[in-house]
Amino acid sequence: MNIIDFISQVIQNPILLITVILTCGVVFVNGWTDAPNAIATCIATRAIPPRAAIIMSAVFNFLGVFVMTLINSTVAMTIKNMVNFDGDTNAAILALCAALLAIILWAVTAWYFGIPTSESHALIAGLSGAAIALHGGFNGINGDEWLKVIYGLVLSTMLGFSSGFLCTKLTELLFRKADRRKTVGFFQGAQVFGGAAMSFMHGAQDGQKFMGVLMLGVFLANGSETTGNVQLPIWMMILCSTLMALGTSLGGYKIIKSVGMDMVKLNTYQGFSADLGAALCLLVASLTGIPVSTTHTKTTAIMGVGATQRLSSINLSVVKEMIFTWILTFPGCGLIAYIAVRIFGLFA
Repeated sequence: MNIIDFISQVIQNPILLITVILTCGVVFVNGWTDAPNAIATCIATRAIPPRAAIIMSAVFNFLGVFVMTLINSTVAMTIKNMVNFDGDTNAAILALCAALLAIILWAVTAWYFGIPTSESHALIAGLSGAAIALHGGFNGINGDEWLKVIYGLVLSTMLGFSSGFLCTKLTELLFRKADRRKTVGFFQGAQVFGGAAMSFMHGAQDGQKFMGVLMLGVFLANGSETTGNVQLPIWMMILCSTLMALGTSLGGYKIIKSVGMDMVKLNTYQGFSADLGAALCLLVASLTGIPVSTTHTKTTAIMGVGATQRLSSINLSVVKEMIFTWILTFPGCGLIAYIAVRIFGLFA
């Protein structure tokens, strides 16, 4: 689908226009509340100024979306296939809108308190709650695809923590005889590389997820229940990465402060270790087609770095707030989407 055809359809179809606005809103909120995780550590350690970091993040988010979609678009297809919106396409697109609205409400509420949410899991929860409401039961959930989500939840937490821990230990081993004062410049440059790698992998994971949802909305608006194996267009990649960058530039500081400054006090080499470990985990997940949470991966990697010093160096009050929000995301966001579908149904 080219952009001219897309714009024409949006103008002619009000429900598609609403779907596109909500999807763009979710992508923007993702940049507002999720993408800042990618550049939190390099800003916190002053390796790169905030404005330059945001520009860098925008560029590498796009490259992540573009390159990984060409290599393997399985993440987008997994999200799209996770729920079953078969049946009345008009009811299905209302359910999709309800899911997107639930994600926005949940993420903005968490941002207000400075807590990084996983828009990946909010998306999964919202779609699931909407599908359950649409079908009146769990027939709308595809169990095989949901298993990949559970695997991703476990992997993003366990591998994030262990990779942060191991990368820090390896860095300390390799540079144990080096003069710390002489390595500061090197690790500042390495952190910029790490922030770019994290932004790239954030685009590879989250960009694909939301493009898959947008394509689902387009097909539902046209009366089709499935998108088949459609190729994701380049203009959509540009749109998603631009919206993410705009969200990060306007509202990301609260998350950057919570993740990069309040949770663990990091030196430059530790910030690099956290970025490198998290990026490697996300690369493996993207290549294998497993949708994981970039938020969980990055924050647990930072916790792993903190654990190399001592557990008391981790601000447990911040960690508790994050974990509490993560646990509540599935039932909370799913319930909001479920209620929204019921409310929309009264006016349909």
